[in-house]
Amino acid sequence: MATKKTEIPAKKPVKKAEKKVVKKAVKKPAAKAAKKPAAKKPAAKKPAAKKPIAKPAAKPTASAAPVEAPQAAQPAPEQQGNNAEMAQPMLRILAQYIKDVSFENPNAPDSLRQDQAAPAISINIEIGRQMIDENTVEVVLMLGAKAERDGKPVFLCELEYAGLFAFGNIAEDHIQPMLLIECPRLLFPFARQIIAELTQNGGYPPILLEPPDFASMFRDEMMRRAQETGGSVTFN
Repeated sequence: MATKKTEIPAKKPVKKAEKKVVKKAVKKPAAKAAKKPAAKKPAAKKPAAKKPIAKPAAKPTASAAPVEAPQAAQPAPEQQGNNAEMAQPMLRILAQYIKDVSFENPNAPDSLRQDQAAPAISINIEIGRQMIDENTVEVVLMLGAKAERDGKPVFLCELEYAGLFAFGNIAEDHIQPMLLIECPRLLFPFARQIIAELTQNGGYPPILLEPPDFASMFRDEMMRRAQETGGSVTFN
């Protein structure tokens, strides 16, 4: 049996619609104009320094001046001051103090009556010294005040007042006068004040000692020592 072939018409391909992409131009922001630096004014030109024109050295003449010998170097002012200070004599009080003191009032209160005559007062002064080392010495000023009435003691006041002294740059022949004249002279005002307070506190008018002549005492002591030794004397 014959079969009929039916031809099916072929389908035409469908054309897809093409999409057209439209590119829009994007406006870019205009670049800011860079600021130009302000032009600097040209600095005023300084006039060029003139170079000194070197003069030709003078030719040495036959009679040239003699060359002076170099002077010896002098010590600096500070060194001179230190040397001068070291050469000056030095005497300094390191300490001053009471070594011994006493006040005896044996006949009080009978000796304090106002209807009695004033007692006779005798003053005794002595000087002692002891070397501690080569440049240090202890000088002791010994003061005594004794009052009597009709041969009876009224009061007896004794004081040993000392000072510790340092000395230096003193000639050997000036050491003893310094120890027996200058040192006691420095101690005396303090010892005088103590004697005055002791007698006043004992019930009597204060004794105000007159400053002694320590130089005369020193000469008398030297003469006494010279007579004892039969010649000159030195204090050790």
